Amino acid sequence: MLSLKWDECECETTSKKVLKNRQKDKVLWITLGLLACFFVAEWTVGLWSKSLSLQADAGHILSDITALLISLFASFLARQTAKSQATFGHQRIEVVAALLNGLGLLAIATFIILEAIQRWQNPATILGLPMLGIAVLGLIVNLFNITLLHPHTHDDLNLRGALLHVIADTASSVGVIIAALVVHLWDWWWADVAISLIVATLTGLSALPLVQQSLKIFLEYAPESIDPVEVEISLKYFPGVVEVEKLHIWTISLDKVMLCANLTVECTTIQERDRLLNKLENHIRKTFHIAEITLQLTSYNKPSIMPIHPLFKQDLVFMLSQRLFEK
Repeated sequence: MLSLKWDECECETTSKKVLKNRQKDKVLWITLGLLACFFVAEWTVGLWSKSLSLQADAGHILSDITALLISLFASFLARQTAKSQATFGHQRIEVVAALLNGLGLLAIATFIILEAIQRWQNPATILGLPMLGIAVLGLIVNLFNITLLHPHTHDDLNLRGALLHVIADTASSVGVIIAALVVHLWDWWWADVAISLIVATLTGLSALPLVQQSLKIFLEYAPESIDPVEVEISLKYFPGVVEVEKLHIWTISLDKVMLCANLTVECTTIQERDRLLNKLENHIRKTFHIAEITLQLTSYNKPSIMPIHPLFKQDLVFMLSQRLFEK
């Protein structure tokens, strides 16, 4: 009966996970289609109006499209079952995609800065009204994409990277709108260059946390929310735990943390050791929210005084008697 209930719960959890993954894919495809259409429009108007900020934003949109394609491919591979040498499956492919997204943002930011410096040295006449119209359209598209992506980014580093791209695009659209108004009303061409530099700075800053978090996962750091020292102290607090050794905590993906440790314990029976093991695992799951746990328990052997062999005692007595006799 208990086994049947467990199977039903497991099936329900699996179906919810499949439904959630399908929703994520649907959101990504919708976002990808909207960005692809807008890229064509923005790039065309950017060339026509000679607006550097529009062209830079179009380049950013192109990086977003590439990032979303990587995200879709990574999501597909991450859901494949573990085979052969891939004992953890392909979950870290999502982290690879997130890292590529972050590096792509940094590359785009560098490109925008270089283009802005060149435009400052060689100014060009800019058409303000077409620039304003496409920037407003871009703002609407980006706000809609943020609304689609945000609910799915809490436990997915890959989608979080895609969201950061779109947020950077939104900031860029606002900047382009301001620049377009200034250029149209006062013919201040330098506003286009200034906004481009601001957009590049925001783009680079938004990429740094993503790159940093991805690298920490690759370097197998413990999550920031978990202090290994605190974990070790809490394990030693349990009665029967003598020592904690080789404690390792690392992250496989954003929502999968692993822990392993060797514990020296004082347990007189196997049943007592099993009960202690269950208590330790439940404590780790509830307190630190770590699902993948491997604990090795080793019995503690108290040092004992070695008895003196009877023959050794006899020899010692014989030697002492001989010395007394000689004296």
